[in-house]
Amino acid sequence: MQNHTHSSGIGSIYATLAKLSARPRYAFLVLQLVTEAADARGRAGPLVRDGSNTPLYLRDWLCTQLLPLSERDDRRSALRARVVKTLGDRLTGNAEADEHVIAEAVEEQVLAAGRTNISRAISDLVKAGFLSRHYAGYATSHANRGGGRHAVYVVEPQILAALGRSVATAPHRPPRAPVQGQLFAM
Repeated sequence: MQNHTHSSGIGSIYATLAKLSARPRYAFLVLQLVTEAADARGRAGPLVRDGSNTPLYLRDWLCTQLLPLSERDDRRSALRARVVKTLGDRLTGNAEADEHVIAEAVEEQVLAAGRTNISRAISDLVKAGFLSRHYAGYATSHANRGGGRHAVYVVEPQILAALGRSVATAPHRPPRAPVQGQLFAM
């Protein structure tokens, strides 16, 4: 399904996502956020600076940007009820201490679900050919191929242009004359 031909409009991007993704609006929102975080070459990650200039890993930044979608009262209260049931033995009866434990567990669940949703959306965007991903950091021998490394996403130039971002081109450099040691190596 990769290598779709893309016309230069947002409508065609969305139409492609509608065909390939179970959640095209969410995938489109993730694409826009990745484009926002990307440099002029379309590369985003592994670190992104948030509003307070604090570096965050790209996936965590995407999760925090999309948190308002999951903060609807009915969804959050249902999650809180499920967390309270699972924490039954860890709760002490002290309302203040228990509230801290519950809030921490709810936040952990929300971020875990958010990372999963981001990963699915990114997979859809890769499948559509809108971006590519690779990992940066220390490569480890780990069952999880991303273990110890962090995601980097590269948005395709035509997608950057369609979303209103200017695309950087590499400056033209004239070919250099070979140096003394390279004259006979050719």
